[in-house]
Order: sequence, then C-alpha cells, then structure tokens
Amino acid sequence: MAEAHQAVAFQFTVSPEGVDLRLSHAALKQVYLAGLRSWKKKITRLRNSLVTGMFPASPASWLVMAAAILASQASRLDPSMGLIGKITEHLEVCGPARAGLGALAFATLLWLGLVVTMRGALRALLCYHGWMGEEHGRPSHATKCWLALVKIFAGRRPMLYSYQASLPRLPVPPIRDTVQRYLESMRPLLSDSHFQHTAALGRDFEHSLGPRLQWYLTLKSWWATNYVSDWWEEYVYLRGRGPLMVNSNYYAMDFLYVTPTPLQAARAGNVVHALLLYRRLLNREQIKPGTLPMCSAQYERMFNTTRVPGVEADSLQHRQDSRHIAVFHAGRFFRVGLYHGGQLLGPRELQAQFQRILDDPVPPAPGEETLAALTAGPREPWARARQTYFGSGRNQESLRAVERAAFFLTLDTTEQGLLGPEPGRALDRYAKALLHGQCHDRWFDKSFTLIVFRNGKIGLNAEHSWADAPIMGHLWEYTLATDVFQLGYGVDGHCKGELDPSIPPPQKLQWEIPEECRQVIQGSLRAAQALADDVDFHTFAFKDFGKGLIKKCRTSPDSFIQLALQLAHFRDKGKFCLTYEAAMTRLFREGRTETVRSCSIESCNFVRAMTDSAQSAAQRLALFRVAAAKHQTLYRRAMMGAGIDRHLFCLYVVSKYLGVDSPFLREVLSEPWGLSTSQTPIQQLELFDLKNHPDYISCGGGFGPVDNNGYGVSYIIIGEDLITFHVSCKFSSTETDAHRFGANIRTALLDLRALFNLPLK
Repeated sequence: MAEAHQAVAFQFTVSPEGVDLRLSHAALKQVYLAGLRSWKKKITRLRNSLVTGMFPASPASWLVMAAAILASQASRLDPSMGLIGKITEHLEVCGPARAGLGALAFATLLWLGLVVTMRGALRALLCYHGWMGEEHGRPSHATKCWLALVKIFAGRRPMLYSYQASLPRLPVPPIRDTVQRYLESMRPLLSDSHFQHTAALGRDFEHSLGPRLQWYLTLKSWWATNYVSDWWEEYVYLRGRGPLMVNSNYYAMDFLYVTPTPLQAARAGNVVHALLLYRRLLNREQIKPGTLPMCSAQYERMFNTTRVPGVEADSLQHRQDSRHIAVFHAGRFFRVGLYHGGQLLGPRELQAQFQRILDDPVPPAPGEETLAALTAGPREPWARARQTYFGSGRNQESLRAVERAAFFLTLDTTEQGLLGPEPGRALDRYAKALLHGQCHDRWFDKSFTLIVFRNGKIGLNAEHSWADAPIMGHLWEYTLATDVFQLGYGVDGHCKGELDPSIPPPQKLQWEIPEECRQVIQGSLRAAQALADDVDFHTFAFKDFGKGLIKKCRTSPDSFIQLALQLAHFRDKGKFCLTYEAAMTRLFREGRTETVRSCSIESCNFVRAMTDSAQSAAQRLALFRVAAAKHQTLYRRAMMGAGIDRHLFCLYVVSKYLGVDSPFLREVLSEPWGLSTSQTPIQQLELFDLKNHPDYISCGGGFGPVDNNGYGVSYIIIGEDLITFHVSCKFSSTETDAHRFGANIRTALLDLRALFNLPLK
C-alpha cells in the first residue's frame, strides 16, 4: 500500500551542470509542522512543570505578592521590617532600580516561604484518614472541616500532577503488627497444629531476623519515594518469565446491550479519536485529579509505552510522543499516521484509513500472521528471538513501528457480544476473545491493545506492569462516553466529519522472518494456545438487585459482595481459602495496591451460620454485621498503608539481597490465593446518564485465574440495580467450574437479600 507512495523530502540528479535539487514543498511543510508541534508540546510540558512545581500557589499569586510589596515601598512602608534594606546592600546594582530589585527579591523569598508552608500544611492534611471509618454520605464535623481546609490549600484548579509533591509517603508498618495480623488472617484456614507451627515461625521472625530486615526497609522508606512500588513492578511483573497473556494482562468490555454502529471501521475511527483526545488532555495535564487527592504517577506511561522482553527481566520503554498507531488485521501489520497538516486526524478520516486496511487484499508475509504469538508465550524465547532476528534491517524497522506506536489496534475478523440463541455463552466467548483472542492477534507487550470486532463491538487488553486497572478504567470510561455522547455517528452508521483525500494511506509493515524464527513463533503459539484453551470463563449480569437495595441494609456494597463470595466459595468447594481483594494505596505518593485478606475469622463464622440450619435469622444477621464491619476495617487498613502482604513482600526482597533465609517469609510467599477478587470502580459517573440511558455504560472487565485450582472474580457495580461478574478458572482443575461458581454467587446474593427480608425490585 503506502510503501509505494512514501513522501520524499527531496530528490537530486547529477548533470554536467552540477547537482540539481528538486525539493518537495509538501514534504518540507510536513517536516515544518511536525517540528512546530514538537516545540509546542515541549513548551506545554515546561509550563505544566512550572505550574505544578509552584502548587498549591500559582504564578498569579507571585505577581500579587510582588505588586503588594512594591506598592508598600512606594508608600514608604516597610513590611519586611528592614530585610529589604539588607538585601539591597548585597545587590551590585546602582541607580533607582536597586530598591525595586531588593523588594522583588524579598517578595520572591516570602512567596516561596508561603508555598513551602502551604504545601506542608496540605501534606499534613492528606495524612488524615478518619473519613474512611464514617458512613457514606454522613461525614463528621471533623471530616467536613478537613475537606474545607483541603479545598482551601489545594487551590481552585489543580492539574493532574498538582498533588504529587504534597502526598505523604507510604508508611512502613511495625513488624509486630504485621505478623500479628498475618497470623489472625491465617487462623481460619489452618489446622491447630499447622497454625501453632506457623505462629512459632512468626514469633521467631518477629524477634530475630525481622528487626534487621525492617531496619533496611525503614531506611529505604526515608530515601525512596515509595518503599514498595519499584520492587513490586520489578519482581512481581518485569521479572516474571511466564506468558503475559491470561496470567498478567486483563481486559475491559464494551457496552453490554448497545453497539453504537455495526460498521467496524467507523467504530474504530471514533474510538481511536476519543483515545487520542484523552491523550491530549493527559499531555496537557488537564485531567481532573478528583475531589480526594490521589497519586497520578501511573498515568504517565499510559500511551507510547511497550514492555520489552529480556532474558532475565523485561523493561518498560516509554516515549514522550508517538505520531502513529500500529494496526493488525487478517495477519498483516500496518502503520497508521495520526496527524496530517499538523492536525489530529478526525473520526471520519480515521475511518477511511481503517477501511483501506479492511479492503486491502495483500496476504501476510511468511511468518507474519502468527508473529504476535511471541508476545503471548513465555518471555525468554521472545527475548532471544528479538535479539537474534529483529535487531537489524526490515524486521527491526517494523518492530520499532509497533513498539513505538501510541497503542496497538486489532481489527478483529470475528463478531462478539450478546449474539446467537445462547447470549450467556456468547458473553463468555466475548470475554475470552478479549483476554487472549487467537493468541496471535494481540500485541500483549503494548500498554494496551484496542480490539474492534467485525460487528462494531469493542474492548481492550491491557498490560499490567505499568499501571493498575483503575487507571485504564478511567481512560475507558472517557472513551466510551466520548464515542457515543460527543462524537456520535450519522444515521448511516458512519463517523461524522469531513474527509481529506490527500491523507497518505496506511503503510504495510514489511517482515523477513526466517524459518528458524518461525519455529520459535510456533513454539510460543503452542504454549499460548494450551494456556488459552485451559481458561474457563463465565461472565454474567446479576439483575435481581444492586447497590440501591444493598444500601438499605446499611452496609458497604463491597463488603456485601465479598461476604457473598465467601459463602459461594464455601458452597462450591466445601472449604475456606486464602482470598485476595485488591485495594488501592494511591492516597500515598507512587502508591499502587495492597491486599485485603477478605477471608477472616468473622466471615467464616458468618458462612458457617448460613450453612447451619440450627442458626436463626437473627443470629446470622448479627454475624453478618460483625463480618462486614471486620471487612471494612481490613479495607481501611490496606488503604492506609497498614496492610500485610506488601510489607512482608518487601521484607522478603530485603532478605534475598542480604542472602539470608527466613522459613517464615518463605511460607508466606508460597501460599496460593484460592480466590482472587477485584472490584472495578466507576470513576466518572458524570459522563453517563444512567437514568435516561441505563445501557450506555461498560460492563467492566476481568482477568485470568491466579491459582491453577482457584477462581478469579472481577465485578462492577453499575447504577442502582445491576452488578456484572467476570469469573475465571481452569478446565484442567477438578476443583473448579466457572459456571457452577457463578450459580453459587447468584444464590449467595439472593440468600443475603432474604436474610435482610428485603423485596426484589
């Protein structure tokens, strides 16, 4: 395609008269516009850095301060109590400007002092977490005062990264507290003899090796911005040698019941344009940080990022900008430019580009069709193949086009969504298509892959190391809302806007893949397909009731669902298991996640009561209240940096650096998570109109099973009357069945409703 039409800035011929240059003005114009755009972005970044560095003050506040001091000097008043005179004595400037410069220097010093004071006050305010223990919608007077002070010190228009320097550091919990809480979490899961053995190991660790490891960890917490995040990224994600597909990457779904257009190219045009509008806001730092200040560091690597495989460890490659995306369709790779004439391509123009790809009959080169399977399989073969076969020539150039793209787009050849006579099973296929696809039609190393199916349904697959799911969730909410409510479609289903016929067509990437490399690709593909075929998935919408009814129980919706999951799991397997629930620690600088161990002594007591016919409804209800309160306590501790697992993980890393062995830490880190859960929060409800358009909201996303014999459960609470669940496990396990567990979740939720004697809607 476009390889035959690539623009050349100049041509030359040699003649007896000399060299004859023939410049292409169109190409030179594009070079000029590209440079202009680059400088505009540099200036914007510089301005944003200055404004963020001054936060919570602003440049205007310095001008006000300087004007006030100069005015007082003109009125022969000295608010500096003689300091301006002392400053003036040290200035090597003569004439009337000397006094003015002294006044400006004093105003600047006073302003800087106020900035430091306000930032310190804001940091102290952000250390307050008392609001977590209060009932939603009924804050105490102390919390109301705290919110008012935060608004005062935070300024009127904070930018995305404005709060970064004011956020507190993640605290290191005391060893004694962590060990005690760990043992408490394990008590309902272990026999008496096993628990006594574990308790002995814990007490020995607390008084022997633990304090030594804690000293190093405390030292790191003073020196580093966050004592967990860099090790978490490196050792949990980047050093993992297993496949990213299923094991690490996760997915997000489209609207459940609505597809805005059945035209694949049109949906891709609108959604890609919406993503690029979000990127523009991100580059300008114009994304609102929210009422509650949280760390925004994870947003930095959302676009223009790829995970590069290494033999021992991967690395994240992030570029400041990218002017193209990489597109995959029917086994071929394309490079699609995003700008023309210095302007971002509109939805209609992008639709035309994607339609050209869909209509292109050129077959894939040998090995090209399954090339992306390298990113789906184990990491080491991919790293070695990358070094051997993609280090030079066409392969290097094409690989760079993929890895340096803003993101990856797959124009899928299948149709997904609520299709056919069994829409429930169709939803399961939709989930699996997003999680792994055909194992060779997603570039799993990119920060995210946008997937547009043949019938216009969309979704995305996201790499996990650079950020956690709520960050992608924020992008996805904006994208879906912008696609439908701002950009929209014509009556014929096409994108709106004008089409510029002079835009260069997409460029097909060229590959020269030798037979030896194709064998490596096939090996990765076999490993990936075996992993994908083993994934059992069940996605379903629970419509009997939702948050509206749960709130009448005067309990947290998340606690309600977590206790339902505990009851469902016990009925499913006849036993309790170690349960992982993700909680965010973004109240602290560079915070990511902490684990809530949702299976507690209190939750087990409640579940046993629900399965004991001798227990009355009043007794069960009382135990539910106790269990829900305990879950809330555990969740608050995790968000406040007083969790268990990140602290123990970092102590384990320190022990490895010191070359010492801890039987206690070894046992802690080897325990399987039989039930891994995560709630997908809706963060921008104002973008959607659930009252008039209740179907126009994403049904969330999911992830693969963490343990070979366990379940993965993701859920999203939508509006007042809907909860969507995504359940995963493995076919190879004799202990699990995704549909059986889904049925148990439904039954458990209905049993909890009956416990409160609340009517269905």
